[in-house]
Amino acid sequence: MIPIRPAHALHVVRVFCGPDGRGGNPLGVIRDGAAVPDQAARRALAAELGFSETVFIDDADSGRLDIHTPSVRLPFAGHPLVGTAWLLRRLGRPVDVLRPSAGAVPVVYDGEDVVWVRGRPEWSTGRRTEEYATPADVDALDGPPPGEGPLYVWAWQDQDAGTVRARYFPRRGDGIVEDEATGAAALILTHELGRALDIRQGTGSRIRTRPYPDGTIALGGSVRPVPPRP
Repeated sequence: MIPIRPAHALHVVRVFCGPDGRGGNPLGVIRDGAAVPDQAARRALAAELGFSETVFIDDADSGRLDIHTPSVRLPFAGHPLVGTAWLLRRLGRPVDVLRPSAGAVPVVYDGEDVVWVRGRPEWSTGRRTEEYATPADVDALDGPPPGEGPLYVWAWQDQDAGTVRARYFPRRGDGIVEDEATGAAALILTHELGRALDIRQGTGSRIRTRPYPDGTIALGGSVRPVPPRP
């Protein structure tokens, strides 16, 4: 086991929670990235923690951070950025910009629990979307459809209102069978459809999106803390 010292350097939050507080994708955040400076060690720790993504904060003042799944390093991911921005404000260090390896990501705080970040579609390549006929068809899946590579399956719940039912299957072979809420995939779907969306993903998560004229897309959602284990 890779030690985390001190223990409180690891924070866990749920990102993109639903209106009733359910759902939300758990995120691990290592507050002091310098405690795990090596990329191989970060990847190993992310695999050990078992979250869909783990963030290592390298410089809170500038917003510089590193994102890892249990198997790969990501240049950009929505739920890690929303969750980290929320956590930094909770720790008394709010930011205007976060800096994953993809580039500068603007941050906007919206009330106590909601955070918006803005990214670019080209930062989220490699994820495929597939439209299903009805939300019931999406819900009926008992696991990832056959094939390889990340897949975002979705259906209109209310097309006029822009409400979508979605599920995300990473299909990386690293133990993460299904993602509870996936900002980068929501960004791609918003880009493809060219409109703001209200996405209901997983068991109760909610992701809101807004496209901007400059080509960026905002991802917003509610964040809740996960109490530390005694």
